[in-house]
This record gives sequence, structure tokens and C-alpha cells, in this order.
Amino acid sequence: MAFDQFLVPQFIDVESKIIGPITTRQFFIMMVAGMLDFIFYKMFYFTTFIIVALLTTAIFGMIAFFKVNGMPFHYFFLNLVQTLKRPNLRLWGKTEITELPKKEEKKEEEKFTPKEPLVGDKLSSLSLVVNTGGAFREEEIIK
Repeated sequence: MAFDQFLVPQFIDVESKIIGPITTRQFFIMMVAGMLDFIFYKMFYFTTFIIVALLTTAIFGMIAFFKVNGMPFHYFFLNLVQTLKRPNLRLWGKTEITELPKKEEKKEEEKFTPKEPLVGDKLSSLSLVVNTGGAFREEEIIK
């Protein structure tokens, strides 16, 4: 019996590189930054364009190339935003309690009721019930 052999990808978490060390994601991010820079060039005066283009390119470059703990910056930024949106104080059961339930006092006789000690017969019948998973009971065997 012959088995077909298939190649299993080994590095599925590594992004494919298209131009040298630049990945597809990085290329598209920088392409968007370039398009925004071109729009800013047409909209603003040259000095304003230089300032805005440097800021835009720096921000997009950080998103494209900067990694925090081996994770891309945009994942880090999204995790940071989600963490800041969560409340710092977590409360369980936010219902307000207006009155505490009153405890009823037990009578003196009900407070302490001694249990009868287990004797050998009772203990063996309990172990039979436990060992058989409740299938056999001693009362059924005696009858």
C-alpha cells in the first residue's frame, strides 16, 4: 500500500517577502503613506508639506517596521487601546443589597444532634453501594 506524500508548510507565521526584506504588509503600508504624502504635497505649501509629510511617514513607518515583543506595532496598539477601554476596577454582582437577610435562631435542641456511630454492618453496606456505583444495595440483597 503506497501512501501519497505531501509537503507540509513549516513556517506559516512568517510573512512572505516581496522586495528584499520588505513584506507585503509593509509595502502596502508605505504605499499608503506615499499616497498621503502626494496628497499633502498638492494641498499644502512646501514648508507645511515637509512637516506633515515627515510626521505621516514616521507614523506609517513605525506601524510598518517597528515591533514590540516580536509582535507588529499595529497589534500592540490595538491591544493597548482595548486595555485602556476596559475598566480598572472589576465588580462582581453589581446588585445593591438593601437589607441583609435575618438569620433565624435555632432552638437549643436543634443546634446539636449527635449522629449515631457507624457500625460494621452499616459501613459494609455503604461500601457495597459505593463500590458498585449504586447498583446493589444491602436491603435488596437481604430480601
